[in-house]
Amino acid sequence: MPFYQYYGRDGGGVPVQGKIKGATETDIRAKLERKQIYPKEINLLEGWLYQDIKLFQKARPKDLVLFLRQMATLLQAGISLVESIQLLADQMQNKIWKDTLRTMEEDIRGGTPFSAAAEKHRHMFPALMTNMIKAGEAAGDLDEVMDRLAFYYEKQYRLRQKVISSVSYPIILSVVAFAVVIFLLAVVVPTFVDMFASFGSDLPWITNLVLQTGMIVTELYWLVFPLIILIAAAAGAVKKNPQAKYYLDYALLRLPVLGSVLQKAALARMSRTWSSLFASSVPVLHATSIVERVVGNEVLARVIRDSRQSLERGESLTTPMKSHWIFPPLVTQMVNVGEKTGTLDQMFGKIADFYEQEVDQATDQMKSLLEPALIVLMSVVVGIIVAAIAIPMFEVFEVIQ
Repeated sequence: MPFYQYYGRDGGGVPVQGKIKGATETDIRAKLERKQIYPKEINLLEGWLYQDIKLFQKARPKDLVLFLRQMATLLQAGISLVESIQLLADQMQNKIWKDTLRTMEEDIRGGTPFSAAAEKHRHMFPALMTNMIKAGEAAGDLDEVMDRLAFYYEKQYRLRQKVISSVSYPIILSVVAFAVVIFLLAVVVPTFVDMFASFGSDLPWITNLVLQTGMIVTELYWLVFPLIILIAAAAGAVKKNPQAKYYLDYALLRLPVLGSVLQKAALARMSRTWSSLFASSVPVLHATSIVERVVGNEVLARVIRDSRQSLERGESLTTPMKSHWIFPPLVTQMVNVGEKTGTLDQMFGKIADFYEQEVDQATDQMKSLLEPALIVLMSVVVGIIVAAIAIPMFEVFEVIQ
């Protein structure tokens, strides 16, 4: 939100001025009047100095889960919404969270609905959350919605951590192995080669091969950091381009082992989101639009978009799903049953439970396959380097004898 400069008088008629943050001039005027300050002039402050920079102000999933869980507990205990937010703001150590909750508290005291107050802080609260809160306000079951949201984001956080952990260890192991090989090629092997050359012995082909590889690596090592920057920039560009992201997601889903894990994780996320929205009485078309935006996989998002258009034409939600490879028959059959029986929230919940368990098993299996494969690969590479040093060393010993 932008900053405004105000000039006015307080309740005692004393002139006051200051700066305050708010969504609009009307919002600023309401905030000041609640503090018994009556502004005569309000001006928007422009320039980079007064921009509301949110580069590092995005809510971490873990913090969001904690906030939702605490809110649900307080509301279920019979504490009012305003008091709940005030209590959480008082105990927050994180300044960003504390400031956000203080602003929301002021807005709600001024008559702004909870969903609208949260929507002003989109960098902290996702659209799915604000839409579910809005539905909960309309139905009068805000405490249940908050509990449902806490459960949803907790599941998403655990699922994300599971997928990350399944690939992080092999990546770390690969980086360490790569660093060890570079060190051997660039430092250790040339030292031994110089020693062998002093004895006038000819180098075997395997030693020459390793030596040439080491020379190439030594000359091109400076390209590593520019390459990392280039990859990061390309990843950012792909993320902003839906067509490029579609091709990348498609390629990743087609990878052996990893593709299956990513597919199951995407289906679990999609199903859990739909289940939470339907359980909170969000209309089907609106819920489908939200799922399309938050599913995180462009291949899946396009099929969901087709499903939304199918609903608009009065057709079944599963019509486009049945003809796409990313949706297994299990999913389309259960969704079809849910449509006919009016239990879509329960069916999607069961699908999410199933695929979350599948992701757990698949990530464990992927770890069990990748770890020994990487260790064997590293052993082979190091073995070749050791052989490149050992063979001419034996020849030198023979010359000495």
